[in-house]
Amino acid sequence: MLTKRRTMQLLLLTAGAVLTGIGIAKGEPGVVMEKAVRICLECIGIG
Repeated sequence: MLTKRRTMQLLLLTAGAVLTGIGIAKGEPGVVMEKAVRICLECIGIG
C-alpha cells in the first residue's frame, strides 16, 4: 500500500513529466536556447 508521501512523490513526478513534455512539444527548448545565446553574446559585448 502506498503511503501519502509516496503518492505525493509519484503525483509530482508525473506532473513534472507531463509539463516537460508539453514544453518540448511547443518548441520551448529552441526559445530558451535563443535567449541564452542572446544573453551570452550581450555579456561578452558582441550582441
